[in-house]
Amino acid sequence: MTARLPDPVLADPEGTLLGLDFDGTLAPIVEDPQRAFIHPDSLAALRRLGARLGQIAIITGRPLDQVRRLGRFEASGGLDHLVICGQYGAERWDASTGVISRPPQPESVAELERRLPQWLAEHDAEAVRVENKGLALALHTRGVAPGLLDELAAPLKALAAELDLAIEPGRQVIELRAPGTDKGDALAELVEQTKARQIVFAGDDLGDLPAFDTVDSLRASGHWGYLVCSASAEQQALVPRSDLVLDGPDDIAAWLTELADALS
Repeated sequence: MTARLPDPVLADPEGTLLGLDFDGTLAPIVEDPQRAFIHPDSLAALRRLGARLGQIAIITGRPLDQVRRLGRFEASGGLDHLVICGQYGAERWDASTGVISRPPQPESVAELERRLPQWLAEHDAEAVRVENKGLALALHTRGVAPGLLDELAAPLKALAAELDLAIEPGRQVIELRAPGTDKGDALAELVEQTKARQIVFAGDDLGDLPAFDTVDSLRASGHWGYLVCSASAEQQALVPRSDLVLDGPDDIAAWLTELADALS
């Protein structure tokens, strides 16, 4: 085994499930999240890997339709074995069937949307950009005021508790979302469905920790697991948990390309 390419995956690619976060892993973190397109080299590598690996899964906090657009997956061949789990697994699209599943917007999220403009004004935070994700509202502070998220953390936690919503912190963003599923749940369900023997998961942020926990749990039950961190100066929580630490989306793209080359 080399430092970057694990032998079990090379020996049994069809038994491998490759799980990937999107933002900060496959796509760069940018000020406008609607412009966070997939790294072109990652897309090219995934097209090649799609014919060799048993399953590729993108498990993301983003809404499903955004990831399909920003990933340009449907304009690319070789991705029949791709599944996208959006909004922490609450939404799902299967490339092989085209089937989409998604729940309706919870009333608690609709109530939050009604109350949030006044709430932000009361907390001197009108500059925060609010993104309606359907099952969640995301408050973005990138490019706004440094430290504003820290100031809002406690009152947002209280607001979320009042509305029975989960808090999902990220890199200069906080989401208030419907509880009930996380990336670890989504990954575990895919492993059960595919009967994968090797599980690889790559992520960059706090929302990926449940998927890391799931891989560790699967290891304890006899599966082979491999954890990859797309590292950044903003977030280091995944680094000590990872088998391989890469330098952001550019290095992730290079690593995926190396894996595709090795399996060719």
